[in-house]
Amino acid sequence: MLISDLIFETYLAVTANKARSVLTILGIVIGIGSVISMISVGQGAQSSIQSSIQSIGSNLILVMPGAQHEVGPGASLGRGSAETLTLDDADAIQKEISGVSAVAPENSRRYQVTAKGQNTNTQIVGTVPAYTSVRNLDIDEGSFITDEEVKSTARVAVIAPTTSSDLFGDGVDPIGKDIQIKQVDFKIIGLTKSKGGTGFGNQDDMIFIPISTAQRYLSGDNYITTISVQAQDQSSLSSVQQQITDLLLTRHKISNPQNADFSTLNQADIVQTASSVTGTFTILLAAIAGISLVVGGIGIMNMMLTTVTERTKEIGLRKAIGAKAADINLQFLMEATMLTFFGGVIGVILGWIISLAISKFAGIATTVSLFSIILAFGVSATIGIVFGYYPARRASKLNPIEALRYE
Repeated sequence: MLISDLIFETYLAVTANKARSVLTILGIVIGIGSVISMISVGQGAQSSIQSSIQSIGSNLILVMPGAQHEVGPGASLGRGSAETLTLDDADAIQKEISGVSAVAPENSRRYQVTAKGQNTNTQIVGTVPAYTSVRNLDIDEGSFITDEEVKSTARVAVIAPTTSSDLFGDGVDPIGKDIQIKQVDFKIIGLTKSKGGTGFGNQDDMIFIPISTAQRYLSGDNYITTISVQAQDQSSLSSVQQQITDLLLTRHKISNPQNADFSTLNQADIVQTASSVTGTFTILLAAIAGISLVVGGIGIMNMMLTTVTERTKEIGLRKAIGAKAADINLQFLMEATMLTFFGGVIGVILGWIISLAISKFAGIATTVSLFSIILAFGVSATIGIVFGYYPARRASKLNPIEALRYE
């Protein structure tokens, strides 16, 4: 049988009962559309999280107080409320560890902030000038904290965009305005550029003050909640992290690393852990959506079995005039594959539209990748072959004499 004849016969067979064909294709369309849209949500989430993690700093190592506990493969966190790190620890890291570009200790807690009758609860970060370099923080207006202001415990503040909008309204210049934190007055000297929220603290909803001021007027102690360390390059992250661990164990007079009263975490560990979680999440979403593909495949098998029964005489006639079993097998297999192909095309378009709709109306980042499209077509073709094989083989095995007698 010529390929052109096979395609023409397949087209006639598929369009002979349009309603049945459309309903059969619909199952594949829903399945493929669901798989693509769910994968796009998962990949979008993964991309968004990785971007957010990268935005908190470059070649970053976080040192946190408290005994460590595991949060994922290769990553652990300490208890931030513990009081085991001091400014002297941060100074020692800066002076004694090789491969370090900058060190920024922090004293961070949430406080109620008021300004002219408005108030908000936000993160107050007591820190040093190096924070802008370590955390990739840019100033939009005014200036950041200086060394002189840290030494003099100046009551100045640098405010982030979201906090500024909450206290003063959108579009209002906050420079020079006063705010009150824990009944202590602060003058705003700078406004940071927007960075967007992250799972490790929304840097658009923060207020930055000198660390000495935070310790004196807010926390009332000399402890710090985090030491942010910027390594010189990506390749030295692990080496710097190990040096920091060894140094702090010595300073804290701890011989057994298992008893450490601090924990270290580098940016690569955070990305790896987040990627692992979102990857699993994406697979789970795709697997759930894939159930509808199996249902669609069963629908194709059901339709093809019905078609074989209805066309028994036609099959007998074709065999009687010389058609081979392979020709009959190929024709019915082609019909099943054509149904899934059209379903796959429409399903890809539907999945793309759903992904765009989710991104626009739900505010969830989505990414439709070439991989998901290729996967969708591959799955639809496989479904056509797998679920169409049995009906096609059954048709090809019919005895021509019995088929001609079939009523």
